[in-house]
Amino acid sequence: MTTILTYPFKKLPTTSKWALRFAIRPLSCSSQLRAAPAVQTKTKKTLAKPNIRNVVVVDGVRTPFLLSGTSYKDLMPHDLARAALTGLLHRTSVPKEVVDYIIFGTVIQEVKTSNVAREAALGAGFSDKTPAHTVTMACISANQAMTTGVGLIASGQCDVIVAGGVELMSDIPIRHSRKMRKLMLDLNKAKSMGQRLSLISKFRLNFLAPELPAVAEFSTSETMGHSADRLAAAFAVSRLEQDEYALRSHSLAKKAQDEGLLSDVVPFRVPGKDTVTKDNGIRPSSLEQMAKLKPAFIKPYGTVTAANSSFLTDGASAMLIMAEEKALAMGYKPKAYLRDFMYVSQDPKDQLLLGPTYATPKVLEKAGLTMNDIDAFEFHEAFSGQILANFKAMDSDWFAENYMGRKTKVGLPPLEKFNNWGGSLSLGHPFGATGCRLVMAAANRLRKEGGQYGLVAACAAGGQGHAMIVEAYPK
Repeated sequence: MTTILTYPFKKLPTTSKWALRFAIRPLSCSSQLRAAPAVQTKTKKTLAKPNIRNVVVVDGVRTPFLLSGTSYKDLMPHDLARAALTGLLHRTSVPKEVVDYIIFGTVIQEVKTSNVAREAALGAGFSDKTPAHTVTMACISANQAMTTGVGLIASGQCDVIVAGGVELMSDIPIRHSRKMRKLMLDLNKAKSMGQRLSLISKFRLNFLAPELPAVAEFSTSETMGHSADRLAAAFAVSRLEQDEYALRSHSLAKKAQDEGLLSDVVPFRVPGKDTVTKDNGIRPSSLEQMAKLKPAFIKPYGTVTAANSSFLTDGASAMLIMAEEKALAMGYKPKAYLRDFMYVSQDPKDQLLLGPTYATPKVLEKAGLTMNDIDAFEFHEAFSGQILANFKAMDSDWFAENYMGRKTKVGLPPLEKFNNWGGSLSLGHPFGATGCRLVMAAANRLRKEGGQYGLVAACAAGGQGHAMIVEAYPK
């Protein structure tokens, strides 16, 4: 069967309307750096549903997201998660004893703290009577933590949830080889000196070769960067378009940082070091400098580079989620409602990064909304090529009909509403923590810009994806 990546839209002429329409959209940062005007929205319906509890976000915080190998390099994941929890407690003044449950997402687990949610909660001073568990779903792990919390509240099991995520790429677990592990376990079981000597005689130097955490899909043995490069080629996304989009992300993030819009960031005093107050991966460059970089995955002709990819990041996030009646009874003014959400899965080989394309129409239909109703889009930026390929897929009737079973295309998110304060390419992407950042960015943008509905979407390893509707809380 011909697949999308082995048959890159050959049936579509390069001058087709969808290709031209996308190609002429301005991606240069100069056209996008102007402050977006306040969204002028008509009074829209609320998405409240009868007999279902409203779930609200009271507030959310995150540690500064840092390049791996920098100021957080000597910490453990639970240190960052604890910092996010402590920051949330300070921001909201929520009494620890009212929190019913704590859920965190993470991807590459530290074996000493495999349930990092529990260890971080204890470290942050929560009661040992407060349950906590950890979830993992690749880059949408924090999304899963949030929606698990939504389910617990909507079903009446809990009133107050803390959801978050953490990732520390500066210190990933590196194992001995399988042969070495087996030898060590067998030695531990040996009962006599003779048995030990016999086992030792089987040792070979190649047993010492370390086993690094997999950076490739288990089912396909392909790295995500390699898949992103193939996806960009299949959708005819050029190197220049990718660099332009990455420059836009960094430029908008720098502008938002300078204007104090990234209000979810809380300072973190690193033990033995200075206090970290802001993300350190925001680095606007120039197209000329970016063009000098060599392909990172498919060499020498690939288009994905270090400049148009998200970087390895350390960071943590946390959100206070409540039943609306509980929040109001405690005197809180929530920031947003968490409304409909949707998880999707597709082919992990040829559609690994197309989660937003598949999840967006499903969550909109579930909520009874259209693309025109959305005032703020917050999509996870794994790679520039991934974002632009999703744009082209969403704007293609042909793709909708042939791959999604839809009669018409999803529609293209307007750039003037899209990731206006930067995204994962510039702010960073701690795998387990990004979902909360996306939701808080949408909530804060809606409050700032006067919009009502936000759409959060992300792709994830394994060919999975997530989308959620965030509704601004009435002022």
